[in-house]
Amino acid sequence: MVNINNQNMKPYFLISITMILISCSSKKQISELYSQSQSLENTTFRYEQIEELPDPVKRYFKYALQDGQPYLSQLRLKHTGQFKTGQGKDWVDIKGEQYFTAQPPGFVWIGKTKVFNARDSYVSNKGNLSVYLLGFLRIVNSKGPTVDQAELLRWLGESVWMPTNLLPTEHIEWTAMDENTAKVTFDWQGQSVFYTVHFNEEGQIIRMETERYMNEDRLEKWEGRLSDYQEVNGMNVPGTIEASWLLEEGKHTYARFHVQTFEYDVPELFQ
Repeated sequence: MVNINNQNMKPYFLISITMILISCSSKKQISELYSQSQSLENTTFRYEQIEELPDPVKRYFKYALQDGQPYLSQLRLKHTGQFKTGQGKDWVDIKGEQYFTAQPPGFVWIGKTKVFNARDSYVSNKGNLSVYLLGFLRIVNSKGPTVDQAELLRWLGESVWMPTNLLPTEHIEWTAMDENTAKVTFDWQGQSVFYTVHFNEEGQIIRMETERYMNEDRLEKWEGRLSDYQEVNGMNVPGTIEASWLLEEGKHTYARFHVQTFEYDVPELFQ
């Protein structure tokens, strides 16, 4: 007969309970995200909407969208990739899933590695980053105005996966810079964020630059590079995103995500 020491089992029991609570918290946040989502399925994109936009922006929308494309309401995706927790650190493999809403803007991202799990989100106009060591011990719980700005910027930048998000509205404005560059500004609930967007001759967005908070009091230049465009649901979207800080001491690339699955207007959790 195997003798099980209840005292030795206690830490494992507590870890299991903690991980269940974390999972429930993520599901609750995603449910909240989708419960607020407004359906845009009855709105369609037409090329005449973009006649007054800067030339590289028109080129992008004609590349990314077909005339008559319905506006997207939600997106869920899965990705693989690599991640660095800091300068000088080694790359670690990461898998993630992400849930987006177009209106109001929002997302929940869940990433998992062998060492840590992370949840990044913008829900109900509030940003949050939580990191759990070994899946259960929370070591980061960032929130506040600078996190709100960073997460709203993430939503705007990753809207290249939902191109109708980037069409001009009362909240989104495109400004000409030169034949291959334009500035996009998004104003939402008193917060204003922007990117300088670089396009190639084909119309692809290949690079986006902005300033975002690296921590509460440190605003730094940031860059996202986009590649591996593919056709999904009649749209052309990038399959790979690479994120970097452009620091005085040099460029620090910390994330490379490769999307494996795109599913639009399915407001449900992956099973």
